[in-house]
Amino acid sequence: MSAPAILAIMSCCFLAFGYLGVPVPFALLGGVFIGSALADVSLAAIVQKVFDGVDNEALLAIPFFLLVGELMSSANVVVRVANLSMALVGHIRGGLSQVVTVFSMFFSEMSGSTTADVAVMSRALGGPMKQEGYEGPFIAAIIAAASTIAALVPPSITAVVYGAVGNVSIAGLFIAGFAPGLMIGIGLMTYCYFFGPIGFRRRRPTIGAIGKAAYGAALPLMIPIILLGGILTGWFTPTEAGVVAVCWILFVIIPSLNPRHILHLPYDFCLAGLIFSLPLITIGAANAFGWLLAYLRGAIVISDAITSIAGNDAHNILLLMVLLFTIVGDFIEPVHMGVVLITTLAFGLITPPYGLVLLMASKFVGVRFSQALRAALPIYAVFLITIVLIIFFPEIVLWLPRRVLPQSVGCFTSPTTGGIICP
Repeated sequence: MSAPAILAIMSCCFLAFGYLGVPVPFALLGGVFIGSALADVSLAAIVQKVFDGVDNEALLAIPFFLLVGELMSSANVVVRVANLSMALVGHIRGGLSQVVTVFSMFFSEMSGSTTADVAVMSRALGGPMKQEGYEGPFIAAIIAAASTIAALVPPSITAVVYGAVGNVSIAGLFIAGFAPGLMIGIGLMTYCYFFGPIGFRRRRPTIGAIGKAAYGAALPLMIPIILLGGILTGWFTPTEAGVVAVCWILFVIIPSLNPRHILHLPYDFCLAGLIFSLPLITIGAANAFGWLLAYLRGAIVISDAITSIAGNDAHNILLLMVLLFTIVGDFIEPVHMGVVLITTLAFGLITPPYGLVLLMASKFVGVRFSQALRAALPIYAVFLITIVLIIFFPEIVLWLPRRVLPQSVGCFTSPTTGGIICP
């Protein structure tokens, strides 16, 4: 059987298993095993590639970031961040929907996980939004959309995986993700202001009230400073940054703000390890799938298909890749391309037919997925505009890393002048 035919069968099996509800890693492995049998590749080789996928030191950052989010959530420290968000934007038209977005922008820089974000926001803000008269489908849609910011801003677990697998600077991806993450956040706030429910109108808080809320959230908000400050100054790697953030929570935040929670720490550690197993087996399965794809020269088949449609126009090529990765996201310069793909994958988390994050939000809020999907459709404009802008204006993504960490985007020191040269 020809390689393109095997590739088509592999892809169809993966999609079919996924649409039938088979978990993503097993859907991937199902396609790999069928493809390997048709290509006469040994089972031992496939198992070895699964192991090679998870045998990556950079992936050690993920369990620590997950543990940060779990500790912050279970210790109920996030309430202080929610109070600060309320003090900052709770009085604006849209009320709690504005708070959801700002809260996500804060919490995303602590957890790096979209699923952690959607779980925490559903629990912390879903109930109050219902009490103030917001409709369930809108609550699920705005919580799901806001939680995708975690895939972009540091410490994005998606960026860690992309950087580890693609051999791209993780620190560069962290910095480059700020702009699209901020664009999506501002876009969601703008949408809620002009097109969302009015909500309960609150009085503008005093400077003293804002200061009090900021003081209460000061210790949790040190986590993004620790993560970014340490990585950008070169004091520690992303993995070490996760360890330092966990230590800050264990030895400073919890003893100061919720000392009784110390008894529950073993459960938090076990749960974080359990959650880590999900992306880990997915990475292993994806590595085996990618290896078999390369073995069958799938990259040449795909590139020929893309260039036959888009020609040599870089913008058209990126747009076609956005379409491809939007579908992939339903289930699961290099830095510029990485940020485009990560943004698109994040968008795929709220698009049909699967939309994992939107599905989770609808379950937490207690509405049907179809209702949440209809409420989310207008919000898609925010993501589509952001993706188009970062494709056609790459400086939006590259401006900050070129000035903060130029080596991460291919810049180098001039041997004659000593200045920084960026290609």
